[in-house]
Amino acid sequence: MAQQSPKEVPGASGKALSVLIVSTLAFTVCFMVWMMFGVIGIPIKKQLGLNATEFGLLTATPVLTGSLIRVPLGIWTDRYGGRLVFFLLMLACVIPIWLMAYATAYWHFLVIGLFVGLAGGSFSVGTPYVARWFPKARQGFAMGVFGAGNSGAAVNKFVAPALVVAFGWTMVPHVYAAVLLGTAILFWFFSHHDSRHVVSSKASFASQLKALKDPKVLKYCQYYSIVFGGYVALSLWMVQYYVGEYGLDIRVAALLAACFSLPGGVLRAIGGWLSDRYGAHSVTWWVMWVSWICLFVLSYPQTEFTVQTVNGVKTFQIGLNVYAFTALMAVLGVAWAFGKASVFKYISDDYGANIGTISGIVGLAGGMGGFILPIMFGALLDLTGVRSSAFMLLYGVVWVSLIWMYWTEVRKTEVMGKNAPATPVSQSFAR
Repeated sequence: MAQQSPKEVPGASGKALSVLIVSTLAFTVCFMVWMMFGVIGIPIKKQLGLNATEFGLLTATPVLTGSLIRVPLGIWTDRYGGRLVFFLLMLACVIPIWLMAYATAYWHFLVIGLFVGLAGGSFSVGTPYVARWFPKARQGFAMGVFGAGNSGAAVNKFVAPALVVAFGWTMVPHVYAAVLLGTAILFWFFSHHDSRHVVSSKASFASQLKALKDPKVLKYCQYYSIVFGGYVALSLWMVQYYVGEYGLDIRVAALLAACFSLPGGVLRAIGGWLSDRYGAHSVTWWVMWVSWICLFVLSYPQTEFTVQTVNGVKTFQIGLNVYAFTALMAVLGVAWAFGKASVFKYISDDYGANIGTISGIVGLAGGMGGFILPIMFGALLDLTGVRSSAFMLLYGVVWVSLIWMYWTEVRKTEVMGKNAPATPVSQSFAR
């Protein structure tokens, strides 16, 4: 069914704005809930005596469910509308979140975490739901604004540490459950439904998943596995990284970790605007190169070496201090914010009529990156004892994306030079 512009319906522009605002709020709260183990996992780790790999699995468990549920949620959104699916999804998470405060054994947290992870699937509901309320020329910006709900990862770093210090970690699930319930009620009263946005297809899940045979879909999955999967993984990993690497208090560590999470979420809207104006390809290409540079520097571990000189033995130390490290993480967060928006601009350009299913598939790939990477971070730390090995791994993933992008896009499109296609800026100078 062809998408309708909201201008074709009297009063639709006001409804579109209401849908965008309340959906972004709901996604922010869902993302905050999804990332809670990034903070409360630290006292739980001490309480249960977990090693780095076990901690990585603990933080990643909710991400697994949130990833696997994205494809069916995207398909259900196409069929039944985003308002109903989003509302029921939030309600389904309230009780598991509340019960987490009563968990005592490691397996308790893993099982409950699987149910809490449903909140992470909200992205595959909200993206097509919001996009269909806006004309194609503004969909990149609209999806970018909605995607700014990723900043829930930063909100979690502000709220959860304060609750942990004041009341203990068990207070966090209780507060988050209450907030999510209130958000679900608010969403229901201020969101809207348009029957024309529902795809009247009776195709099965299997037939819709055939999109995975499309090489472009696989390529977008690879891009998203780093710009979103890496973002989720580092959002979960950074608080304990600061605590272990620099010996910081959990509140200070969470505040500095938010310097990565906050721009990585909020600035996604700007990435959507840039993608609308300059195209998804140009934005994604530069995002990958900025990521490559930042991760190269971040990968270098704290190093001390001794050199024999003419004046005797001298010892040198090389490594990032906490300020330089935080600055690089902030730049990386900004780059990935733009990249998350540009990847979904690719999708809205190429798969506008099937955006729910495709966004679910690509979101699944990104979410699986967010699940696998923290476990690999922990395993590498246990194996090597080098904390920066996490960034070495991400550096390799970016290399894959850059090579894939070069052979499939850049070699066919000259992005600089006299033969490069005109951009809106160059066209304005030409006039």
